[in-house]
Amino acid sequence: MNKSLFVLMSISLIIFLINVYNIQWNKSLNSDENIIALIGIVASSCAFLLLLILKISIKISKEKKIKN
Repeated sequence: MNKSLFVLMSISLIIFLINVYNIQWNKSLNSDENIIALIGIVASSCAFLLLLILKISIKISKEKKIKN
């Protein structure tokens, strides 16, 4: 499970970086290309945070099982 979480978190970071690279800073942030990149940044950030929460919750559940 940890390896798959690591792979998925890596993929979300790569997608985040690709979308940051795709933002055209000399244009308005409201242009069509930039809106698509911004949506991708928000989506990949949410995916990364959800995977991080899952990783932390798995770690907490393992610690509870050890104590019991």
